[in-house]
Amino acid sequence: MTHDPIKDQLDALIASDTDGLLDMPDEPRPPTELDRLVRAFAEINDFYSEHGREPSPDTLTIAERTLGARLVGIRASEQKIQELTEHDRHGLLQPAPVPSSLDELLARDTLGLADDPTGLLDTSTLPARKSPEDGGERAVRVKAKDFQAYAQHFTAKHAGLAEGTWALTKFTGESSIHEGRFFVINGVMCFVAEVKEPHVARGENKPRLNVVFENGTQSAMYRESLAKRLYETGGQAVTRTTMSADEIGDADEETGYLYVLRSLSEHPDIRSLRNLYKIGFTRGSVEARIAGAEKSATYLMAPVEIVARYKAYNLRPSALEHLIHRVFAAVRLDATVVNSAGVSVGATEWFIAPLPIIDKALELIISGEIVDYVYDPAVEDLVRR
Repeated sequence: MTHDPIKDQLDALIASDTDGLLDMPDEPRPPTELDRLVRAFAEINDFYSEHGREPSPDTLTIAERTLGARLVGIRASEQKIQELTEHDRHGLLQPAPVPSSLDELLARDTLGLADDPTGLLDTSTLPARKSPEDGGERAVRVKAKDFQAYAQHFTAKHAGLAEGTWALTKFTGESSIHEGRFFVINGVMCFVAEVKEPHVARGENKPRLNVVFENGTQSAMYRESLAKRLYETGGQAVTRTTMSADEIGDADEETGYLYVLRSLSEHPDIRSLRNLYKIGFTRGSVEARIAGAEKSATYLMAPVEIVARYKAYNLRPSALEHLIHRVFAAVRLDATVVNSAGVSVGATEWFIAPLPIIDKALELIISGEIVDYVYDPAVEDLVRR
């Protein structure tokens, strides 16, 4: 057998490698969903370290808004909170401690009200209270006409809540108030029976509603007023929890296009919103739909670019709108735009999510599988409900 000195040298080199420098590294494993969640939460921790506060989900700064939406999504999931406990170096996921005594409660008086109790009663710096005649904005409840026509709807909603097909969810803003929706104010369910022609007051577009309450009363309040009451009382929306694939496509005569638009606005607040897209449906051509976009508040008073379109068959527009709003509810843009007449108009159906994820959602809508998914801003992906 021929002696190989090179082989002997290699064997000796390997034998002397006590530090493992010649060991083959392990192949990196693909990141898991938990890895992505931990990495996403690390960005929230970094934001807190830099700014000394948690990110806001309501700011127009896209980077902070994205982190804020992630934090909201994480806090809404007990499982995610448990998985991230060891990474929560700023206590962002810890429940607020309940004061154990009155002294402890007063010690937390960050507004200084306890030091100046007379300040609680001082209204000299507040604006004068308007009378009901000032602008006609005060709406009173009166006995509902033909209440029996609405009673069955309230009965059905309560039955759906008991069965779990409907649920009480957080009120998401004025733009979510439209005809046919149910809300709960101070424990009383109400139904938006009608949205009337907008009333222009002080340059603002203010739609008047016909709101029917389950106690047999009704009120002709402004949409803005209903939103304010829902915010003030911690009101809730009655939201569908399930929808079958058959319900998405049970209207054989409805055909058209699902489309995705990107805003070409030069406004700095809009330009700063990365991954801002409008998702819509039209029975005609998309080009005809967006004609004159720069004159419409629906399109943020600016031209738009078509980035995706899908030919769709047997889609009910009402079911489609419900699905899109449900799937992307956490990242829906709540914006008000001033139109050419100087009137403030709500711009809806704009969402902040990566385009590939929106494409995936639209494909799942067409196939009917979307009913099992929701967008999670914490991992920036569609996840099973």
